[in-house]
Amino acid sequence: MKVTINDVAKYAGVSIKTVSRVTNNEPSVKQATIDKVNEAIEALNYQPNLAARNLAGTKSYVIGFIYDNPNAYYVIDMQNGILSSCKDLGYELLIHPCNAKADNICEELTKMVKHARLAGLVLTPPLSEDPKILEALDKIDANYVRIIAGAKIDDETGLAVLVNDKHGAVSITQHLIELGHKNIAFLSGDQHHESTKERLSGFTQAMNNNNIVINKDNIIEGEYSFESGVNGAKELLRRDDKPTAIVACNDEIAAGALFAARLEGLDIPNDISIVGFEDSPFSRQTWPKLTTVHQPNQKIAQMATELLIAKRRAQTSEHAKIFIPEPVIRDSSSSPASK
Repeated sequence: MKVTINDVAKYAGVSIKTVSRVTNNEPSVKQATIDKVNEAIEALNYQPNLAARNLAGTKSYVIGFIYDNPNAYYVIDMQNGILSSCKDLGYELLIHPCNAKADNICEELTKMVKHARLAGLVLTPPLSEDPKILEALDKIDANYVRIIAGAKIDDETGLAVLVNDKHGAVSITQHLIELGHKNIAFLSGDQHHESTKERLSGFTQAMNNNNIVINKDNIIEGEYSFESGVNGAKELLRRDDKPTAIVACNDEIAAGALFAARLEGLDIPNDISIVGFEDSPFSRQTWPKLTTVHQPNQKIAQMATELLIAKRRAQTSEHAKIFIPEPVIRDSSSSPASK
């Protein structure tokens, strides 16, 4: 027969309520009691029924992951990071892809939160950066944590994991400048993502710090996709004054740029250096492997989920955590041939 919470309570010599408090990681439980209950859980191989817990009381044990992102690697990393923390902390995960540009997006998300009785939401860009969505969620008192680009948070009461994309972009551009590059292009991501603005700002700052005049024609708007990288690089490589290096807004764009350069018969990095951002599997699957900026999305998602649940349980006074991406130097960058 299936082991129940009653069996655990009897084995440990405590009340059912105490077992519940331990399995829910609630505060103010003595360590000796926690150890006793965990010993009983392990001995009996007890598996809490999270669905039953959701139905039994006012507390929910389901975290929602809401996203609108075409990058499958990003979504999988986020999903795995959230799921890992949920498993560790006794929660289930509900995954909800959506269209952030839909006219009814606010209504869709608020209905979903109410219907699923979610304990909280992990919001990723661009949803986490949309004031209309945040306002709608605030109106129904939804708990959420945002993963956003930036170095500081304006709202001291909201929960956020900040990714300092600008720092990463400054660093990767500085790497190219120190190699001797001056004619450097920038392939942008989607304009409605704050990360695009932050990474362009970092690129611009590094160029200005080194007194290098930026050719505005070298900044190409695009999307976070391989095809966008191909098209952007083709536009750059058609010019007489081709750039000697390209900073791509993510690794998919960089991989597309690398593909376009190969079609033109160029050698990477001898003829042109190409660098990316995020350190996704794309960066290690290209040839040569991409120089990029390390951004462990799975770890970031874990941090966000842990912060959300800890705040819900009143176990922390923290409102924000900051992650600083750093360059990873591989084979796609070198000194310009003319140097």
